[in-house]
Amino acid sequence: MVLLELFLQTADKHYMVGHRVPYNVFTDQLVAVPRVPLWEGRRAVVVVVHGVLLWQDVSMWYIAMISRFREQRILCDVDDLVCVDVDVGMKFWDHVDMEILSLLFGTPHLSFYWAAHEEFIYERWPQSQTPIPRYQGNFYYMGAFFGELVVEFPRLTSACHQAMVINWANGIEAMWPDKSHLNRYLLGHRSNNVLSTEDLWDPRLLGWPPVMEKLRSMAVPKNHQDIWK
Repeated sequence: MVLLELFLQTADKHYMVGHRVPYNVFTDQLVAVPRVPLWEGRRAVVVVVHGVLLWQDVSMWYIAMISRFREQRILCDVDDLVCVDVDVGMKFWDHVDMEILSLLFGTPHLSFYWAAHEEFIYERWPQSQTPIPRYQGNFYYMGAFFGELVVEFPRLTSACHQAMVINWANGIEAMWPDKSHLNRYLLGHRSNNVLSTEDLWDPRLLGWPPVMEKLRSMAVPKNHQDIWK
């Protein structure tokens, strides 16, 4: 939960300063959730969910969780919903305001920042619910940082969840499950706002930029084996 603590601490300092921001934390480790002091008007709501054994299941299950809880009261008192997979390892570095919000926004995956389009790891298997034909798709989006208006959010979560259920019933697991489902959805529902590398930077992948107006958030080092356990 060190990554969650770092995320909350830096978000409280830099993210949507001056706005009411409820943090809805989905976890199967209630006792490990850190107690982080938050500014007035902000609160952390912890939602206990069932754990799963494999990291692949986690990556698929969190969209199902959001779909299940989207109509709960915790999501009824906000206008916009931003989804972050905290285990990815992310901290806010500078001020982030409402410029990232839109009807629907996505974040290109930093591992493919320098990659040619044909190197994107889209799902290609036609039997899956998530295939993207060759030469289609503008970006390869990461599944760890996206969002949209709450009133529109059920469309994304329902579409992704329904596609997952059909795949499960047919014994199919999409390549990089959460990313495949999100990328397929964004192919037919183009993002109104594509975040830039300034909005999420990884110095291990991209180095430090020689000239950058500002870095709003940054990936932090993490132990993948510990996270997947």
